Amino acid sequence: MFKSKTSKIAGVLLLSASMLLSACGKGDKETSGTAAKNALEQIKSKDKIVIGVKYDTRLFGLKNPSTGDVEGFDIDISKELAKDLLGDAKKVEFKEVTSKTRIPMLNNGDIDAIVATMTISEERKKEVDFSDVYFDAGQSLLVKKGSAIKGLEDLKKGTKVLAVKGSTSAINIRQKAPDTTVLEFENYTEAFTALKAGQGDALTTDDSILYGMADQDSNYELVGGTFTDEPYGIAVKKGNKELVDAINSALKKMKENGKYDEIHKKWIKSH
Repeated sequence: MFKSKTSKIAGVLLLSASMLLSACGKGDKETSGTAAKNALEQIKSKDKIVIGVKYDTRLFGLKNPSTGDVEGFDIDISKELAKDLLGDAKKVEFKEVTSKTRIPMLNNGDIDAIVATMTISEERKKEVDFSDVYFDAGQSLLVKKGSAIKGLEDLKKGTKVLAVKGSTSAINIRQKAPDTTVLEFENYTEAFTALKAGQGDALTTDDSILYGMADQDSNYELVGGTFTDEPYGIAVKKGNKELVDAINSALKKMKENGKYDEIHKKWIKSH
């Protein structure tokens, strides 16, 4: 009697274990199937592309306090990208990134791509894959009108330059003006506020971004021309050739059908 009951219990346990293993195996297959989907397939599957953009960069990506919408050159390029990939410019979700957070957010899977005044560099190519160049900028200096600083050569010992954390500008200025003190801020809004408060003598980043600040406050101007080449690219997670190819194809179409020029004229104007 006891032996019979024991055998029955053992049989039930074996059956349960077998079912559990079978379920686990099935789950693994399903998971690996999802993982095998490349980034482009995943975007098409969810019928939406999530793009990391700046919320504080006038002309490129700036949140409009009246409407709550993000507006700018990068935003319109992103909408055209969604239109090409998914057939509808509205099938894009924007998430705020800064120079410091954009690569971690991409690699964490929070966003599908970065369209955020991001310079293509050899160092960054180790972490992400880039599209073709979609905008050519160059690093420059923004100062208060009447400033003694007219260019790089004036950034001597005792001067302070403001920059943004995680930007190529902060690295470049240390190399090109080694005697100046560089103060880094979380974003462009903080850096420009600090410049206006007299915490530094100049603010440095790409001329395209500085033009937006000068448009915002006419007491400030760009000086010294550009002293670097800053080609902007759209970044995606490494190893996603299909998505890079699709983005490059969309950019090519924009330039061929006149949409790129239309967006450029709308935001960059005469700059």
